[in-house]
Amino acid sequence: MNLHPQASRTLLLKLAGLAGLGWAAGCAGAIAGQSYSCLIEPLQRVELRSTVEGRIDAIAVDRGGEVRKGQVLVELESGADRAALEAARYRAVMEGQVKTAQSRRDAAQTKLQRRDELVQEQFIAAQDRDDSAGEMKLAEAGIVEAQDNRRLAELEQRRLQELIEQRRIRSPITGVVTERLQQVGEIAQVGESAKPILRLAQINPLRVDVVLPVGLFGSIRSGMQATVLPEHPQNSSYAAKVSVIDRVVDSASGTFRVRLDLPNPKGDIPAGVKCNVQF
Repeated sequence: MNLHPQASRTLLLKLAGLAGLGWAAGCAGAIAGQSYSCLIEPLQRVELRSTVEGRIDAIAVDRGGEVRKGQVLVELESGADRAALEAARYRAVMEGQVKTAQSRRDAAQTKLQRRDELVQEQFIAAQDRDDSAGEMKLAEAGIVEAQDNRRLAELEQRRLQELIEQRRIRSPITGVVTERLQQVGEIAQVGESAKPILRLAQINPLRVDVVLPVGLFGSIRSGMQATVLPEHPQNSSYAAKVSVIDRVVDSASGTFRVRLDLPNPKGDIPAGVKCNVQF
C-alpha cells in the first residue's frame, strides 16, 4: 500500500511516540517493585571550633543533647572585655563634657555680644572684640570635640561587643550533639588543625544515599517520591523525595548516586543505619 508522504511522516511519528511510551513504561516497570540498598545519614555534620583562643568558661550542652540554630553552646573567658565594655558604655552616655563645652560656648557668645556693643560705642578697642570672637570659636570647637569623643566611645562599645560575641560559639544548625571533645577549663585553640569543642549533626531532614545502576539514569527525576525502609526501627516505612541526582556516572562500577531527603521532625528515625528504597 502506497501512502502519501505527509501520511507516512504522520504514521512514523505515531509509531515513534508509541515506542517512546513503551520504553518509558519499561523503565517504570524496571523501577517499580525493585528495592535498592541505601544508607541513612545526617543531612550535615558540623565541627565547632573557636575563632579566638581562650579558656573555656562554660559549655551549655552534652553529648546527645538537642540544640537550636543560634543557641549559645560555648562561652570563653571574657571578664576583661566585659569590664572594658562597661566603661565604654558609660562614656557613650556621659553628658558632662558636652554640657561643659556648651556652657563655655554660651558664656563666650554673651561676652562677644557685649564686646560688639562696647566697640560700637567706642569704649573698647576692636582687638578686645576680636579676642572674644576667638574665645567663641574655641568654645564651639570644644562642643564638637566633646561630641566626637562620645561618638568614639559608642564605636568602642560596638567593637568590644563584637569581641565578646567572638567568645560565644553559637550553633549553626538545629540538631543534636554527637560528641563533646573539650571540657570547661581547657584552652580552645584556633585553626582547622585545632581540636574541635563539639560535633553536631542535623537530623531533620535526614539524607538517604543510594547507588543505582547506570541503566536507570534518566528514569530517576528530581522530586520523585520514594519509600524508605530502614533496618531500625523494623517494619517501618517512610516517604522520601529525590533531591540530588549525580550527573557523573562511575564508569568502573557502572553506577550513579542519588540523594533523597527524608523528613524526621520527631527524630524517631536514627541516622547511620542501612535501609532499602523503592521508587
